[in-house]
Amino acid sequence: MFKAILAIIFIGLLGVLGYAAISPNHFRIERSTTIAAPPEKVFPLINDLQQWTAWSPWEKLDPVLKRNYSGPKEGVGATYAWQGNNEVGTGRMEITKSDPASRVEIKLDFEMPFEAHNTAEFTLRPEDGGTQVTWAMYGPSPYSHRLMQVFFDMDDMVGGKFDQGLKNLKAAAEK
Repeated sequence: MFKAILAIIFIGLLGVLGYAAISPNHFRIERSTTIAAPPEKVFPLINDLQQWTAWSPWEKLDPVLKRNYSGPKEGVGATYAWQGNNEVGTGRMEITKSDPASRVEIKLDFEMPFEAHNTAEFTLRPEDGGTQVTWAMYGPSPYSHRLMQVFFDMDDMVGGKFDQGLKNLKAAAEK
């Protein structure tokens, strides 16, 4: 009986490891919303990293979050580093592309609770007197991350934060 239980556990473990091994080695998480404000009003809330305190869902997870801004106030080269609790972690973001009222691309470097190097992208499109905003994050998915994804749905976890952030961005832009 004991050997049978061990065999089942071993086969299950091999299944999990095998599934993670054949999973895609990249990921993309994306959410969109429509905001009743022109792109010219929405864009500065994204392009100026200091404005993120008004709408980023991660800002509210740590009331004593340490922030450090460097480089230009907005646009390419603007940098934001943070150090927070276990929910927020430690990392850095830098705007690498900024197309006025249409697109912002950000290099994201997470240090803790795990190391990851991704890209975030905000795309703004005029739409019937408002703006469709799409927030995406994509990057490599190393084996250790794919193994975690067997047990945790990253699209739901991160996508849920994107949904909340877009809701907050909508409220800030529609004031």
